[in-house]
Amino acid sequence: MGVLKGVKVLDLSRLLPGPYCTLMMADYGAEVIKIEEPGQGDYIRWRKPAIEGIGARHLTINRNKKSIEINLKTDEGKEIFKKMAADADVILESFRPGVMNRLGLGYEEISKINEGIVYCSLTGYGQTGPYRYLPGHDINYIGYSGILGLIGEKDGKPIVPGVQIADIGGGALMALSGICMALFHKERTGKGQYIDVSMMDGAVTWLYAAASDYFASGKVPERGSNRLDGQFAFYNVYKTKDKKYLTVGASEFKFWKRICELIEKPEWISLHEGSEEVQEKLKQKLTQLFKQENQAYWIELLASEETCVSPVNDIDQIFKDPQVIERELFKEMNHPLAGTIKQIGFPIKFSETQGEIYSHAPILGEHTEEILSKLNYSNDHIEQFRKNGVIGQKLSLNI
Repeated sequence: MGVLKGVKVLDLSRLLPGPYCTLMMADYGAEVIKIEEPGQGDYIRWRKPAIEGIGARHLTINRNKKSIEINLKTDEGKEIFKKMAADADVILESFRPGVMNRLGLGYEEISKINEGIVYCSLTGYGQTGPYRYLPGHDINYIGYSGILGLIGEKDGKPIVPGVQIADIGGGALMALSGICMALFHKERTGKGQYIDVSMMDGAVTWLYAAASDYFASGKVPERGSNRLDGQFAFYNVYKTKDKKYLTVGASEFKFWKRICELIEKPEWISLHEGSEEVQEKLKQKLTQLFKQENQAYWIELLASEETCVSPVNDIDQIFKDPQVIERELFKEMNHPLAGTIKQIGFPIKFSETQGEIYSHAPILGEHTEEILSKLNYSNDHIEQFRKNGVIGQKLSLNI
């Protein structure tokens, strides 16, 4: 039984940030129901690459969830949603500010029929402020927040990260934290509340190290010129003979000392935190040294020692890594259309209530009839809803 067993979540979000948040909840036992537009659904369903016509990202980010198609612009659709919300614990939406209120389904309206509802709006810039109506994506949020300006080499342009920092770290995980805190508050008081999560806000809070230095010194941090972003030779990335890379993170002297001993360069030990000129020369020397052997050679020599040296893995290496395998971060499951598919495992390990994969990412509208039947709608009602465009068409799949 998952730690969130018994928690019901209505998820109106799409793409990555909201669905990542509800994936975490679903993996740990919550009943998550995706509320999707008839015929269209979550856009990520159709993104390539695809397996049997189903977007690969949908298959991984929406497992363990249910799907119902509802046209929330119709009176009947709104009524269905309100019935679902009456006994829900959480609503998560990611529309631009004001959309849910215009539909008559905002927090104030829903809290009248369910005072315990935890209602979270997850948006790029939040519900207030001059940017609140602007469109955006991860690159915009990390640009505004200052994160992007810190990523890259000295005197070079900012480098676009290969993962979505604000979407996940600034948005999805902030929403998850807020929802779980609000559920804890509800457990004590019986009352829910509204949560306003901004991905830009969350991204700004990732700046604690850089901002703290700035607050103290008044000096604006420059890209590639700070302790943990390339200023020092002991914290850097180096290319090997076979065109692979090593990460060196020996910020503590004891780790640096051990590296120097193993590579037989004792004269470098005292240069750990030398001047900028010393660091530039040392980085050049290390660059030349590491190019003399393949990545595997350096990993065998250094990685198992007290050095903080590790490889830069490509994604095809990650799921063969013994640590990843031991931690069960690579799994497989069956999907009725896509067959056997690969999945990422569970990042949080509980002693009693582990995460579990128990159902495939839902076909669009797969659970519409099941959910409506539980709301005491008859078959005739359901068929009438279909005719009126309130819900999607009947699935013809035998799943």
